[in-house]
Amino acid sequence: MKRVIEGVRVVLMGMANAFLIEGNEGLTLIDAGYPGKEAAVFGTIRGLGRSPDQLKQLIFTHGHPDHIGSAAAIVRETGARTYMHPLDIPMAESGGPFRPMRAAPGLLRRVMCKLFYHPDERLEPVAIDQPLTAGEILPIAGGIEVIHTPGHCAGQVALLWRPGRMLFAGDVCTNLMGLGDPVGIESLTEGRASQRKLASLSFDAAGFGHGAPIARDASTRFRNKWGKKSFA
Repeated sequence: MKRVIEGVRVVLMGMANAFLIEGNEGLTLIDAGYPGKEAAVFGTIRGLGRSPDQLKQLIFTHGHPDHIGSAAAIVRETGARTYMHPLDIPMAESGGPFRPMRAAPGLLRRVMCKLFYHPDERLEPVAIDQPLTAGEILPIAGGIEVIHTPGHCAGQVALLWRPGRMLFAGDVCTNLMGLGDPVGIESLTEGRASQRKLASLSFDAAGFGHGAPIARDASTRFRNKWGKKSFA
């Protein structure tokens, strides 16, 4: 259990990250990792001196297997209310198949995409209680802004937790050996636009589906990477 900033813990879910936000009205989980990793969430909750039934919300950045894999088990244990962008809800509620992706630019990403992404994979389905709307402020944990950031996945959203000035970027980008592209992408053009969109925002900390979180000066690093460049 690692603290990122006050009120946020990163939960390691295999090779993917989830994030737990502490709020006065209960706990909120961002993403649910690979299948069979629900114990990591429950262990983090108990490590805070809380119980799993205090997890009230489960918000997904998108509907890929490494972000919804343990969702059904978590909801079954906690009764948490679930949130997802409408474009990805059918994948979550069917448990697959998933939309095809191609590798993002670079040899390593081509290899990793073939190894880790399988569109025909099947998961235990999870029902989504509330669709997310771009630009809305969820009245959760003091306010979470929904930012639609397609490219990696059509229903990908980033989430800006206003009280902590922390951005949950999902797979708009990774932080593996520095900020970079996700492993796979549905639309490179949309993905670049989403990276530039995040680079235009102001936030202090950032969390990623893959790679280490950034605890301070995160938006400066985003601007340096994507704010002043033009992409093909």
